[in-house]
Amino acid sequence: MTTGKINVSVENIFPLIKKFLYSDHEIFLRELVSNATDATLKLKHLANIGEAKVEYGNPIIEVKIDKEGKKIHIIDQGLGMTAEEVEKYINQVAFSGAEEFLEKYKDSAKDSGIIGHFGLGFYSAFMVAEKVEIITKSFKDEPAAHWACDGSPEFSLEPADKTSRGTEIILHIAEDSLEFLEEGKISGLLQKYNKFMPIPIKFGTTTETLPKPEDAPEDYVAETIEVDNIINNPNPAWTKQPTDLTEDDYKNFYRELYPMQFEEPLFNIHLNVDYPFNLTGILYFPKMTGDLQIQKDKIQLYQNQVYVTDNVEGIVPEFLTMLKGVIDSPDIPLNVSRSYLQADGAVKKISNYITRKVADKLKSLFTENREDFEQKWNDIKIVLEYGMLSEPKFYEKAGAFALYPTVDDKYFTLDELKEKTKDAQTDKNGNLVILYASNKDAQHSYIAEAKAKGYEVLLLDSPIISHLIQKLEADNEKLTFTRVDSDHINNLIKKDEETISKLSEEEKEKLKTELESVISDKKYSVQLEALDSQSAPFVITQPEFLRRMKEMSQTGGGGMFGMGNMPEMYNLVVNTNHELASNILNSTDKSHQEALVKQALDLAKLSQNLLKGEELTAFVKRSFELIK
Repeated sequence: MTTGKINVSVENIFPLIKKFLYSDHEIFLRELVSNATDATLKLKHLANIGEAKVEYGNPIIEVKIDKEGKKIHIIDQGLGMTAEEVEKYINQVAFSGAEEFLEKYKDSAKDSGIIGHFGLGFYSAFMVAEKVEIITKSFKDEPAAHWACDGSPEFSLEPADKTSRGTEIILHIAEDSLEFLEEGKISGLLQKYNKFMPIPIKFGTTTETLPKPEDAPEDYVAETIEVDNIINNPNPAWTKQPTDLTEDDYKNFYRELYPMQFEEPLFNIHLNVDYPFNLTGILYFPKMTGDLQIQKDKIQLYQNQVYVTDNVEGIVPEFLTMLKGVIDSPDIPLNVSRSYLQADGAVKKISNYITRKVADKLKSLFTENREDFEQKWNDIKIVLEYGMLSEPKFYEKAGAFALYPTVDDKYFTLDELKEKTKDAQTDKNGNLVILYASNKDAQHSYIAEAKAKGYEVLLLDSPIISHLIQKLEADNEKLTFTRVDSDHINNLIKKDEETISKLSEEEKEKLKTELESVISDKKYSVQLEALDSQSAPFVITQPEFLRRMKEMSQTGGGGMFGMGNMPEMYNLVVNTNHELASNILNSTDKSHQEALVKQALDLAKLSQNLLKGEELTAFVKRSFELIK
């Protein structure tokens, strides 16, 4: 038996490992199972190239709990180690790596999360164990070795009587980590981190019912047998070629990833590239809510089928963090800060590739089955609109498939929309005015007036639409978007013809004074307009510019400080050619005049859903008096 002291200058390195190496102690299981997988895959490679003269077979990795003995066993059938290799890899290489790591990162190591790159995976065992043993037999024809260490720099190394190839690691669990002896805890961790590892992982056994023989008697009792409980899927869908997968395979894999998700994904995008970086994965478009935040952190990041995180910010373009699915890449540096990630050249290329791949897929879906794409538009638009605002490369490509629905459920690309509306909706200054509504019910009367003039009205109701139309206007000369309730219909698209007012300038001044004396609410600005005598007498509108800036401030941006907190401001458009305007002007009974103004104003408010509370109660009571 050999004993010795590990040659390190950092005094008693294990408490430091426990304190600094990981913010989360549960990582130990992922690291040890990953090491076992590496050892198994290395053996497969050596056997394939003829360097290991062994039968590879169908190896598994086994995780066992000995609750009574307070031990966890991790057993593999990989290439194993000789005593000399244990001395080299466990006592020298990993410890020098540990020392280097702690020197370099002792102030910030907790934030680094994953430090597998330093060869330290094995030593994560000491975060939960007071003593660790390794019993290992190399695929080479050499004796087995038994290494033990109790978390001090002292170790022992002696021959072992193990006869089968591979490595068994035994963790003697510390008193402060006894939770890891619970079956449910270990099962949960294996499901979280090792669910798609490439080697089958056994955790206990399960019973299986044998099929009933054809000639079985009526009183046949089904037989059950005990079989290995394999907790992982070693060949997940993303590791296969898209040509080998059906639509059902993609849907089944989605259910495997998100067992508690009951809605089917709308469609998927298979990523597969090996130059200039390695990346595979499958992204799914789920049905979206209107909330930009709630969807995030659903894409799972793997490295060679080992789960790393579901925080993919900085790797996946921000607008796509609302998707779900898997990305697997060995080329993403994992033990670095987010700011480093965002500046890393390889990561930028990966992010650009994902953006391009998503845009290409959307274009092909639109081209191949436009009707189906239109039906899904409202469920995906929030992601695409956000992408158009935040990613210039995506914005360039999106013109080919971004849709603008109308209130009548027709869908146009921007180019189609321009062509469709240019004759009717170009104003006297040559500007093409695109009309839109944000709520079909609330703006119904305004929509009806616009449609009566033969205008198309879009239905744009996402929370970031104000930002997007601002960008579209900036990029398209002589194109403006105007919400249907931002002015009277005649003013929305100004034509050459002028309507003559029945009232003289003097009468208009007098009418305005009378109206302002009754309307005490300062958020309504009285505006007299000569309109068709059949048009409504009072119409409330909200100026496009002010409303849009307010909306943009509320969803971030907009360029005007404090706009989001500004009170609502409205125009009260009074039709000077309507009979009611003359009645108000000519009324000699002040109380009657006031009643006419209040009733007309309340009706206009009602049509804009602005009549609430005490005002609504008074309006209803007054209206019943009028119909007695």
